[in-house]
Amino acid sequence: MTAWLLCGLGLVILLLAGDALVKGAVNMSLRLGVPALIVSLTIVAFGTSAPELLISISAALDNVPGLALGNVVGSNTANILMVLGIPALLATMHTSHCNSRKTYVQMIAASLLFIALAFRGVFDWIAGLVLLAGLALMLADAFRDAHLHRQACKADPEDEVEGADPSMRWWRIIVYLVLGLVGLPLGADLLVTNATIIAQTYGVSDTVIGLTLVAVGTSLPELATTVMAALRRQADVALGNVIGSNMFNLLAIIGIASFVRPIPVDPAFLDFDLWVMLGASVLLFPFVFMRMDITRVWGVVLSGLYLAYLAIVLS
Repeated sequence: MTAWLLCGLGLVILLLAGDALVKGAVNMSLRLGVPALIVSLTIVAFGTSAPELLISISAALDNVPGLALGNVVGSNTANILMVLGIPALLATMHTSHCNSRKTYVQMIAASLLFIALAFRGVFDWIAGLVLLAGLALMLADAFRDAHLHRQACKADPEDEVEGADPSMRWWRIIVYLVLGLVGLPLGADLLVTNATIIAQTYGVSDTVIGLTLVAVGTSLPELATTVMAALRRQADVALGNVIGSNMFNLLAIIGIASFVRPIPVDPAFLDFDLWVMLGASVLLFPFVFMRMDITRVWGVVLSGLYLAYLAIVLS
């Protein structure tokens, strides 16, 4: 019971510390004159992925690679089936109005690249370089598109940056940064250590814990964001949140963690979990290319598929 409580505490610390780091880094960067466009494409994106990154690095250092890989693969599956499925039960998401074809194709390409590298049997520094090169290309393309869009719309970039507060004082910025930098490694260590204890206690592998408990936990921020976007009828935010998060998970998280220590690939990933992740990604095709809305019926289908996946993994 103590391990479950400490695992939950670690998750809460991770989520709060990640949010604090984003707020502190965004406002410090804007105060120092860094363009808001660069802040939104780099600091915010990396900051919101910080919990997954710290978990993967901590798991690699603690020699539980299944947890590191399971966290990423499980989070990507959860982001599509759970994070889009549950909000759709509350309100239809009008994704027919979204233009996310380009980023969706990039996500599928990142997924295929990730799977191809997984068949090497290990994510080492070579695989890490390839993944980070893909991330650099994706960021460069996003930067170009965002720059062209803002030139055309003549929008105020600071209005679009998550966590920006022009009136925030320096002492608050420093407090947020300290809380984030101290809280993230502390939360990651608590979560990984106690998730491993739970796995050993119940006789399941660290891979299963990563695919279920840790993956669901680290997908909660995306779920909260998507629920609010669905209720506000901002389907573009909901879909963009999921696609962007999945690309960062695949390219940045394992890309960086593989430099800390090589991450061997459990054969179970090659036989089942990676293909479920890819299949879940392909399920988005009609919503992206055929201009279909994610209705409540689709919400039931996506949520049901995720529950079935969890049942298979846990069995």
